[in-house]
Amino acid sequence: MAHKIAVIQAPSVLLDREATLTAMAGRVAEAAKAGAEAAIFPEAFIPGYPTWVWRLRPGGDLALSGKLHARLRKNAVDIEGGGLSPVEEMAREAGITLISGLHEIDSRFSASTLFNTVVVIGPDGRLLNRHRKLLPTNPERMVWGRGDGRGLRVVETPIGRVGTLICWENYMPLARYALYAQGMDILVAPTWECGETWHASMRHIAREGGCWTVSLATALQARDIPADLPGRDQLFPDAEEWVCDGDAIVFRPFGIPASGPHHRRTDILWAEIDPDAAPRARRSLDVTGHYARPDVFRLEVDRTPKDPVAFEG
Repeated sequence: MAHKIAVIQAPSVLLDREATLTAMAGRVAEAAKAGAEAAIFPEAFIPGYPTWVWRLRPGGDLALSGKLHARLRKNAVDIEGGGLSPVEEMAREAGITLISGLHEIDSRFSASTLFNTVVVIGPDGRLLNRHRKLLPTNPERMVWGRGDGRGLRVVETPIGRVGTLICWENYMPLARYALYAQGMDILVAPTWECGETWHASMRHIAREGGCWTVSLATALQARDIPADLPGRDQLFPDAEEWVCDGDAIVFRPFGIPASGPHHRRTDILWAEIDPDAAPRARRSLDVTGHYARPDVFRLEVDRTPKDPVAFEG
């Protein structure tokens, strides 16, 4: 049975959580009205990807980077403190599976460190999985901490068994393998990557894993960035510049194009997904099944939460 999904690459209201949630609610309602069973948003959508880290001078502009990070921290999502409730309510009201990237602040321990997180929320509003990006890339390491393995899970949803990897995590063969081994029908890959090279990777994963791949970045033009962003005119002087092309795309199992790419468009890419196509595609190539060699290779995955402190008494 095919399921309609909405792949939403519209921009966030950068560094404004409440305004971003309002925009998100409108898109979720639009997707549900059109009959979609899932709404999927890009990497770090709440409250927007920190694209400035690729433009600041390494080791310089410390005052500006400090201002930006302070605003980001203020607008991050405190899941432990109930900050995900508005998103869970969106999913529940629309009766839709909602998958989104966000900045998560760790309020249990330091109350300062941020994580690049993706959440999967069921149509009943229940949080099904929270995955923190295992390793931020290049200057991203000045923004996010490293996640642990607790979120390397494939979860049941009405559209099929869904796993998530964020951006360059999809280049980590063992992370992919950990999800393949859980009978994944659909890999959702929120990202900041665009273009043909990235699409080639998504096609390869669809073929390698015998799964659907859904990838999207935020389609962002400089004019979409709020005027009150610290350093806006310095960092994004050309209002017409496309900071990120979006390029949402969907591949069928075994690497057959299904929808997209959605190039420089700030609306919804629609696709139809049949989860039963995934196990059918693995009939001839099941890399964690009959095409595995456990007598030669073995992967161990530690999904134990790695808390920095254990308090007793």
